[in-house]
Amino acid sequence: MDYIIYFVITIAILVFIHELGHFLAAKACGMRADVFAIGFGQRLFGYNKINGFTWGNLPKDFDTQGNTDYRLSLVPLGGYVKIAGMVDESFDTKFAGSEPQPYEFRAKPTWQKVFVISAGVLMNLLLAWAIFWGSNFFQGKAFTNTTTVGYVEEGSAAQSAGFISGDKILSINGKTVNGWEEVRAEMFIHTLGEDLKVEVERNGLTESLIIPRSKIPEDESQDLFLIYEGVRPMIGAVLEDSPALSAGFQAGDVFLSINDEEVYTSRQVIDIVTANASKEIAVQVKRNEENLVLNVTPAEDGKIGIAINFTFLGDIDFKTYGFFESIYYGWLDIVTMTKLTFNMLGKVFTGNIEFGKAFGGPVKIAQFAAKSADTGIASFLIFLALLSLSLAIINIMPFPVLDGGHLVIILIEAAIKREIPIKVKIAIQNVGFVLLLMLMAFIIYNDIISL
Repeated sequence: MDYIIYFVITIAILVFIHELGHFLAAKACGMRADVFAIGFGQRLFGYNKINGFTWGNLPKDFDTQGNTDYRLSLVPLGGYVKIAGMVDESFDTKFAGSEPQPYEFRAKPTWQKVFVISAGVLMNLLLAWAIFWGSNFFQGKAFTNTTTVGYVEEGSAAQSAGFISGDKILSINGKTVNGWEEVRAEMFIHTLGEDLKVEVERNGLTESLIIPRSKIPEDESQDLFLIYEGVRPMIGAVLEDSPALSAGFQAGDVFLSINDEEVYTSRQVIDIVTANASKEIAVQVKRNEENLVLNVTPAEDGKIGIAINFTFLGDIDFKTYGFFESIYYGWLDIVTMTKLTFNMLGKVFTGNIEFGKAFGGPVKIAQFAAKSADTGIASFLIFLALLSLSLAIINIMPFPVLDGGHLVIILIEAAIKREIPIKVKIAIQNVGFVLLLMLMAFIIYNDIISL
């Protein structure tokens, strides 16, 4: 239910903002907008000034008389604004047999048509920019001041890749890294689909690790690939009536050692505790600025009743930005993510990244929306910004049905100084719609098999 709720919220916000751009631009240019729809297909309910709020479809011969019918439709995977005199997703061509009217899209100059078609993309871009600005202004950015690997577990993916505890990462594929955020960005984002050449400082010497991409996890959603210096397991919650509660453990306690063995990962904690079922163990924890030793006896099932997260005990620089600085850095975030998107698309076409791993549909959107919302409103908004930017980039692509496809038709008509026949436009829309449905079906299929 969480997935469904957050998916609906996410799609509704993005579609509303996008279609609002088309709607406001059309109104500003004196065009009639007959329908403002969230979703496709059958009209579930809506409102217009002629007959107020109504359920179900409107009569086929219903005349809005220049007013807009605001509606929610059955299929919640998009939306549209039906602008008078334009061939769009509604495939309505009743206007074709009459002379162009002053309030119709087809009667307007090229610059107004371009403005109206581009307005949805511009609104998605502005939404992303506004969120990035707000993140920089209200939150700022954290910079973790280390590039040193703190601990490498036996048999872990990090050990298989060639890392050992104490490695200081100097560069990744030739790019110098100055903090752990840069390490993760270069390892998981900017080099997606590429093998890695990692320069490390080890025992005072510089060594190169050549790591095939297959040895790098696709993401770190389950556990950290590399445990950086200063990271320790931390108690996220203590269950009621548990051995941990009786022993005096509290949420926020940071594990340092168990039975004099230093611990760096949740897996270490779980393995040691489980191995000592029904036996008392001495656990050293850090609570605020104080180190404590707490004795606890795990239950027969090898559990003490805690949830484990991780925390960083090292130095973090927290940089905040002023109002106008945040505008600049917000735009810089957009430029960076746009470059990354086109870089990823290039790797898809060259075969370096599998198509199914590069694109996500409704299932993945729902998953990421729910996960980001679970970690707080700030994370959800950043996810929304990234999705809004992706929607803007995809929509401006010169593909039939998308805004970019409409834009190409407008520019062709401007160049040849006459309108392309309605039948040709409808054929283009039909072909584009079928291809888009096939693409959506393939993406949804990939979403499901990757669950």
